[in-house]
Amino acid sequence: MVIDIIGDIHGYADKLTGLLKQLGYTHNGECFMPPDGHRALFIGDLIDRGTQQLATLEIVFAMLDAGVADAVMGNHEYNALTFATLDPSDNSSQNANQDNQDNQDNHYSKHYLRSHNDVHVRQHEAFLAELPFGSESHQYWLQRFYEIPLWLETDYACFVHACWDVDSMAVLKPLLTDNNCLTPAALMMTAQKHTSSYAALERVLKGVETPLPDGLVMVDKDGAERTQVRVRWWLDELNSRTIHQIARAPSSGMAQIPIDAMAEHINFTLKTDKPVFVGHYWLTGEPEPLSAQVICTDYSAAVDSGYLTCYQLDTSAPLPLKKANFVQYRHD
Repeated sequence: MVIDIIGDIHGYADKLTGLLKQLGYTHNGECFMPPDGHRALFIGDLIDRGTQQLATLEIVFAMLDAGVADAVMGNHEYNALTFATLDPSDNSSQNANQDNQDNQDNHYSKHYLRSHNDVHVRQHEAFLAELPFGSESHQYWLQRFYEIPLWLETDYACFVHACWDVDSMAVLKPLLTDNNCLTPAALMMTAQKHTSSYAALERVLKGVETPLPDGLVMVDKDGAERTQVRVRWWLDELNSRTIHQIARAPSSGMAQIPIDAMAEHINFTLKTDKPVFVGHYWLTGEPEPLSAQVICTDYSAAVDSGYLTCYQLDTSAPLPLKKANFVQYRHD
């Protein structure tokens, strides 16, 4: 069996269609069907940014429903759920049982698990432009997101959107379904900041971070100010390297960080011998393994200069990881 592991799509259905056809998938009138001996796996972040949100979801979920594909949840699907879920701990949300139109008109004045500040609204605007907040279609797709597991593990490989952290997974596991899917109660618990479940969810769906030196703030690609920087957790000896050596951040954001500033307090070890597949990291350039054990299939398809990317995993011989197993849809 060959698993076609497809990176972050972000609402670019045309790129997804192009990649699937390039891989030999054919549409049977209901969904894209894989060539013999193949199966697709979507590594998360199906939504936001692109202009073909609904078409992307319809393609992916038709394949899931037909049993010819699998998926894991990305942070953008998780964010969509928290953005649309009232925070029960906020008093102003207790009497918020309005109809859909009222929700659509007044949601900015209420308190949700993910705040409706300018940065979050901007991140989510492409999705809501096609699926208006509180509409029937919006509610339908949110419910379908609950069907996507946070991670998958097989005999031959591990699949997760951002980081394979078994310690964080152990914290989350009691909150999830048997298939590692969120429930509404689990969503509430993982969205509460300064809790162990929140920290665990952040690790699994957003990656490992280290604090910036005191007083320094980095502005990310969405305009949000951050006091921590994402790190390349697949490297060895994280705590004995400088932030510049291990950071996964644009050079513009790193320019203000002292070149000798050390990474600190990174409590992470990769605890599996299997290959690990992730998305999330907005890589560029020629695809290649991140390490002897880790592959990322996110090569920035959400920008014109990026390419939707797939890694073809032969389940009979998952290791060694091979650069030649990458396939990119070169839309340009």
